[in-house]
Amino acid sequence: MFKTKVNFFAILITFNFGISQIKASKTAIWEPVPKKVDAYSFSKAPSDATILFDGKSFSKWVGQYSNKVPKWKINEDGSMTVINGTGGIKTKESYGSVQLHIEWKTNENTENSEEQNRSNSGVFLQQNYEIQILDSYENPTYVNGQAGSVYKQHIPLVNSSKKPGEWQSYDIIFNAPVFENKNLLKPGYFTVFQNGVLIQNHVEIKGTTTNVGSPSYEPHGKLPLVLQDHPKTPVSFRNIWIRKITN
Repeated sequence: MFKTKVNFFAILITFNFGISQIKASKTAIWEPVPKKVDAYSFSKAPSDATILFDGKSFSKWVGQYSNKVPKWKINEDGSMTVINGTGGIKTKESYGSVQLHIEWKTNENTENSEEQNRSNSGVFLQQNYEIQILDSYENPTYVNGQAGSVYKQHIPLVNSSKKPGEWQSYDIIFNAPVFENKNLLKPGYFTVFQNGVLIQNHVEIKGTTTNVGSPSYEPHGKLPLVLQDHPKTPVSFRNIWIRKITN
């Protein structure tokens, strides 16, 4: 009798499990199958990324305003350094929404410099929307202008800056604004990790970055990525890659 009950309950459990699986299968989606992408460490780009800087040449870049070969310096360690006063650089290709990885290093020499006069630069998505680069290690400044800020728009959640002279990283998710008939249909958004720490959590971009006055949107399509030449202490960059994404 006991054996019969055990068999009965086993059959009942199996039956109910089968019914549950049938119901669950109705909400299971099998297509389209996501493309296979090989993921590596932060030191190596994913298989579907575009390498924007390989440590050897400026083949993907031109001067921001000159459209000529950049005058920045390529170093023996595979990094590049801003030559202040020569102007920013921009990608030859224009982009919409992207995932961007970029590593940067501020200058170890902090003597007689503070706040915004420390190593200073910026990453401009679509050459309009800036994530600030600054030596923010024990360097108080206005908080919507410190490292990791959406410049003059959003303060970073935390300050995860490393010491001057140490390599740091930004991993940026940029959802580009959408325009229709020259009107803003959907604003842009930033999600940013600094050194693996979330510092901007899907924050709404209020418009083109500006140092004076309130930001506002100007209609545009895909545009280049820009690295800023700020005329202070130089910044170095390495290991820059980008992946196109859809909103």
